[in-house]
Amino acid sequence: MRFDTLGEWLAWQERLHPVGMDLTLERIALVADRLGLRDAATPRTVIVAGTNGKGTVTTRAAALLHARGLKVGLFTSPHLLHYNERIRLNGVPATDADLCRAFDAVDRARGDDSLTYFEFGALAAAWLFRDAGVDVQVLEVGLGGRLDAVNIWDADVAAITAVDLDHQTWLGDDREAIGREKAGIMRARRPVILGELNPPASVLAHAREIGARVSRLGPDFDLVCAGDRLSWQWRGGRVDWPVGPTLALDGAVLANTATALAIVETLGYRAGLDTVMLQQALAVQAPGRLQRIAGNPEWVLDVAHNAQAVAELARWLRVHAVEGPVVALVAVMADKERAAMWRALDGVIDVWVAVPLDLPRALPAAALAEELRAAGQHCVQVGDSLPGALEYGAREAGPTGRQVVFGSFHTVAAVLEQAPPELAIRAFQPGAHPGRVASHG
Repeated sequence: MRFDTLGEWLAWQERLHPVGMDLTLERIALVADRLGLRDAATPRTVIVAGTNGKGTVTTRAAALLHARGLKVGLFTSPHLLHYNERIRLNGVPATDADLCRAFDAVDRARGDDSLTYFEFGALAAAWLFRDAGVDVQVLEVGLGGRLDAVNIWDADVAAITAVDLDHQTWLGDDREAIGREKAGIMRARRPVILGELNPPASVLAHAREIGARVSRLGPDFDLVCAGDRLSWQWRGGRVDWPVGPTLALDGAVLANTATALAIVETLGYRAGLDTVMLQQALAVQAPGRLQRIAGNPEWVLDVAHNAQAVAELARWLRVHAVEGPVVALVAVMADKERAAMWRALDGVIDVWVAVPLDLPRALPAAALAEELRAAGQHCVQVGDSLPGALEYGAREAGPTGRQVVFGSFHTVAAVLEQAPPELAIRAFQPGAHPGRVASHG
């Protein structure tokens, strides 16, 4: 084995390929075939793309399938605190030892072909899923869809969540161009689940061109939450489940949960779900996605980093108001389009704290604060350090207020690393408040 520790493997993978992002499929497909990961023994495969929501959909779909009694592998990205979060078997993160075994197998199979960090992870996930004998592998697209590493597998069921502007340098400048890239995960005459009410016309056009079997949120399926009951509707049929009101499903999380259920339905496994299984599955969430953690003050962690995701965060904050002040701890990447984010939060945030991040891509905290003031936001502070920002935020929010952490995966991860340890522990506990997932960035 080339390395003995997970840290050594990951550090080496970051340097292996000449560029960090290489949107081609030939190299990874070649290595996958050498490993026998695309033969007749390949488990049933679900692939989920989208700008916002795909993390919630993959996590919920995997949890529902596991509750149904299946052995399930889940591959997501990026991670918050530990790489192991990316690869899960029946909801449990892969161990360092298992990841090292998988990386060694991939390394031996690749020969002289180099792989990117993400490609190594996708192959390691598929190798571990094959080794464990999973029934279904649920794979989250990292970027786009058509040329993403997971698209070397043919999805038995593909799903596309909400499409919006993000990563335009790679995917295109409008929803139609981005939708075309995400539609690339569809396969001819196979099912595709569309998890937004108004998908881009390019997505629908591609489905028609290849003869994909489309199921759309709204016309074909839906999930309605009323009081303590969930009403699931699928092509005219209806099932009602009694569930606890603490699930608090609304907005985008309700649409994403409906999309996860549609995946399970399309695979043919929904009929076996009972109320207990459903409650267990809906208690599972990916950490840091519109995640509410009780406290004095309360925390809300959200990786939202584009206009659509931040608008959903703003809607949620208005619906779920608290008595005290709402303090935003925010840091964003400099390459993001930010003006619409700040407009969406007008009147929602009482105190802003620009959080410093030690990352080349991050917008400096002082520049972010200046931008927020220019956008008409009031009471804007610059955190001289992350611990100082956290202390100031807690003081301003007070025991009846709320601290909202958002802007990127890096922002949420940095806060979890610096905040009191019990916050990270609770963030990763199953059954925390369910929420919506944004894409990475």
